[in-house]
Amino acid sequence: MTDEAAPQIIRVLCADDHPLVRKGIVAILSNEADIELVAEAANGRLAVELYRKHQPDVVLMDLRMPDLDGISAIKQIRDEFPDAKIIALTSFDGDQDIYRALEAGVRGYLLKEMVHTEVLNAVRKVFAGQKLMSREVADRVAGYFPQNALTPRETEVLSLVAQGKANKEIAAYLGAASGTVKIHVQNILAKLNASDRTQAVTIALQRGIIHLK
Repeated sequence: MTDEAAPQIIRVLCADDHPLVRKGIVAILSNEADIELVAEAANGRLAVELYRKHQPDVVLMDLRMPDLDGISAIKQIRDEFPDAKIIALTSFDGDQDIYRALEAGVRGYLLKEMVHTEVLNAVRKVFAGQKLMSREVADRVAGYFPQNALTPRETEVLSLVAQGKANKEIAAYLGAASGTVKIHVQNILAKLNASDRTQAVTIALQRGIIHLK
């Protein structure tokens, strides 16, 4: 009579700059016989280093971290380890954040408000080779039209608008003509279907196109 094979342990790396979030995840994972937390990182740069060291099965990666943001960390990890299984972990559900994470190669997208109920399912599904996307996230992706995306220059202009700068100030900062900035602002309003600059900033913040520091 042969012994039953021991269950495969899923080795997890958690990267989040909030100690309480990491502590909560540690508490959840510690009760599971088939999951082991092998390392914690408080910033993206450390996450990349720890991935190289431990090469975990699944990574929970916060998208907003100091030193190196989550998207950049995901890209660095996947450049070296194309098969890395990474779940984006975020407090924000702006559609631009979703697209950046998906383009970087994440296998799942998990809102922090869902961690306590969904993280175990997320880790196991992604480890098994499945992709994880909530219905809300899937709906956002389905409704995305790339032709309406802001250009990098328009995003930069909108970030400066969000800082309260007028067109002349933006033009001086960018070394451009005021008329050029005015055209950029008009294009931004049209693409975001906004009636004025304030509404454009509000929409951009909600969608994750720009972020206030």
